[in-house]
Amino acid sequence: MAEELTIGAVAERAGVAPSALRFYEAEGLITSVRADSGHRRFPRDVLRRIAFIRVAQQVGLSLGDIRSALATLPDARTPDKHDWEKLSEGWRPRVEEQIAQLERMRDRLTGCIGCGCLSLQVCKMLNPGDEAAAQGPGPRYVIDPD
Repeated sequence: MAEELTIGAVAERAGVAPSALRFYEAEGLITSVRADSGHRRFPRDVLRRIAFIRVAQQVGLSLGDIRSALATLPDARTPDKHDWEKLSEGWRPRVEEQIAQLERMRDRLTGCIGCGCLSLQVCKMLNPGDEAAAQGPGPRYVIDPD
């Protein structure tokens, strides 16, 4: 049988709090077994599964999205290299849009917050007559590419 890890060992190695591991388990994202003492024991491959969860969260996936992605794997196994390539390829457009949005924010950050508020002197030039309001709510110049 593969080495089993305590919750403390997994938390330290994965860089998450034990409470996060208990939460992931309650959400059905990871599993553990109980030792005779009643303490949780995790298979070593849970570290890869937690890494998958953390990266997916950084991409902006919800726990429901992550759960759905993991559910596509046969026998609820931990993602391997092939699984990772397949699943992460579907996230590429989302990551590209996040990058584009961050670049727009960086490029426009000092000039305008993009909300159409007309509170800054420069808004008279960038957003005369509050034209941004026609594009919708929020910081349109930052979240919209045009």
